[in-house]
Amino acid sequence: EQNEATVLTFSPIKDSTRSASYSGSDVIIIGRRGSLSSGAIAASMAPASMDYSSFNSVVDAMLGSIKGSGWGKATSFYRKEAMGVIIKITIILLPSEDKISRNNHPFSPHALTDALFDVDLDSAALEHIVEVRVLDRKVEEFACCASVAIARALPLYHSKSKRGNNDDSAAKMVNVSFYDEEGCAISEDSPAWETARAVADGVRLAARLGDMPPAELNPTSYAMECKSIADTLSEGGANVVCSKTDGMALKELGYGGIFGVGMAATCPPVMVVMTYTPEGGQWTEHVALCGKGVIYDTGGLSLKPKVGMCGMKHDMGGSAGLLGGFQAAVQLKVPCKITLILAIVENAIGPLAVRNDDVLTMKSGKTVEINNTDAEGRLVLADCVSYASNGLEGGERPDVILDMATLTGAQGVTTGKRHAGILSRTKRLEERVMGAGMRTGDLVFPMLYAPELLKLEFSSKIADMKNSVKDRSNAQASCAGHFIESHIDEAYEGDWVHVDMAYPSHQNERATGYGVALVLGLLNASVGEVVIS
Repeated sequence: EQNEATVLTFSPIKDSTRSASYSGSDVIIIGRRGSLSSGAIAASMAPASMDYSSFNSVVDAMLGSIKGSGWGKATSFYRKEAMGVIIKITIILLPSEDKISRNNHPFSPHALTDALFDVDLDSAALEHIVEVRVLDRKVEEFACCASVAIARALPLYHSKSKRGNNDDSAAKMVNVSFYDEEGCAISEDSPAWETARAVADGVRLAARLGDMPPAELNPTSYAMECKSIADTLSEGGANVVCSKTDGMALKELGYGGIFGVGMAATCPPVMVVMTYTPEGGQWTEHVALCGKGVIYDTGGLSLKPKVGMCGMKHDMGGSAGLLGGFQAAVQLKVPCKITLILAIVENAIGPLAVRNDDVLTMKSGKTVEINNTDAEGRLVLADCVSYASNGLEGGERPDVILDMATLTGAQGVTTGKRHAGILSRTKRLEERVMGAGMRTGDLVFPMLYAPELLKLEFSSKIADMKNSVKDRSNAQASCAGHFIESHIDEAYEGDWVHVDMAYPSHQNERATGYGVALVLGLLNASVGEVVIS
C-alpha cells in the first residue's frame, strides 16, 4: 500500500492567517540573484508584529553567505518574539538572468528542482507545513515554470514501508505563493494561480504514472486510469469523450504496429483515444497528441542487458506527459479541440513475441521488416499518426499532429538531458514548439530534418522499410522521427512535429512529468511570455 503523498496547493497567504500558518512551518524563499532583497522577503512574509530590523539583518547575512554564480542556498532560524515560535527559513538563490544562455529558461527551472531535492522538500512536508514563496519581478510570467519545477520535487508515488515519522496527524502539505520584486502578493484574480494548479497537477500525475512499477501499471490498468481522468473531467462540465480499442480488435482494424509490439504480453495492447471539444463546439485549432505508452520495455527478443533494462518503466513517459497535458488543458478550457491518442503496450518476450525478420503491416498499409525488436516505440507511434492523419472519427483531420516519446538513446547525444529533440516539417511549427518550451521550461531544441537523406537508412529488400537504421552514427534520432513521419497519410495537409524526450523524461531514478507544460505552451494556455532573441 502506497504512503500518503504530500499535498501541493497554490494560494496567497493572507495577513490574517499568517500567524496561524507560521506556528510550525518551514519557509522557503525562491528568487534570482539581483532580484531578492531582505526588504522584499520581509514584506512577503512578515506581519506587523515582526521586528523588521532584526529580521532584515538575518536575511542580509543569509544572502551574503551564498557565493558563486550558480544556484545556492542558505538556512537559518528566526525566533518570532510576539508568538514565541521559531521559524526555519531557507533561501534558494537562482542564477541571475545575465548568467543564463539563450537556450535556457531565464528562471532556471532545472536548477530550482535540483535545489528543492537538495533541501529535501518532500521529507520536510511530512513533519509540518512548508510555505514556499516565489519572488520575482516577472513572477506572473514565470509562475508556470516555477510550478513545474516545484511539482517535480514532490513525487506522488512512494512504496517505502515508512516515510518520516508516519504520523497521520502531520500536515503533509506544501503551499506555494507568488510575489513581485517588492514582496507584494500577486492578485488573487491573476490567471497565474489557475495555471499553476493545473500544470502542477498534470506534472505530478504524469510523474506518478512514470514511477509506478509495471506490476502495478499495465496496459489494462493504464487504460482504466485514462478512463477515470476522462470521467472526472466530464463530471466537471468538460466535453470529453474516451474510447479504447484493445487486443485482437487492434489486429482486425489494421494496427499492426501496436498489436505486433504488444501481443506477447500478459495484458493485451490498448489504443486509448480521448477527445476534448471546447464549450459551444467552436475551436481555433484542432491538435492531435500521439503518445508512446510502452509501460515496460524488455527490448523484446532483442533483449536489453541487465543494466540497460532497469528504469524501462519510464518508457511510457511520452504518453504520460501528453495525458497530464491533456488534463491541464481541459481544466484551463483552452480554445483548441484536442484529440489524445495513446498506444499502450508492454514490449515483452514469449512465444508470441514479434521476431527479427518478421514483417508487420501497419495501419498506413505500409510493410515493415523487423530488424530490431527494441526499436518498438516508432512502430506503435506510426500507427497513431496514421490514424490521426487519415481521418479521425467523422473523417476530420487535425491541423497539427504532435507525437511524443522516449524514443531513442541518441536523443541525449543530440540535444542533451534537459532539452527534448524536436523534428518538424515546417520552420513555423518548429519555432512555435521552441517558443512553447521557452515559456514553460519544458525545453526543446531542433534536430536535423532531412528525410530525403535519412530515410535510406531503413531500406529493405523484402518490405517497404526496416524499423531500425543501418548506420547508427547517421543522425539516428532524426531517422527515428522520419520513420514515424513516413506513416502519415500522403493526403494530410496539416503540420507535424515529433518530440523525442528520452532523457528529459527522468532524473535520479524518478519520472519528471516532462511534456505537460510543453503541451500547454503549444496550445497557448495562460503560461506567460518569454521572447526568444
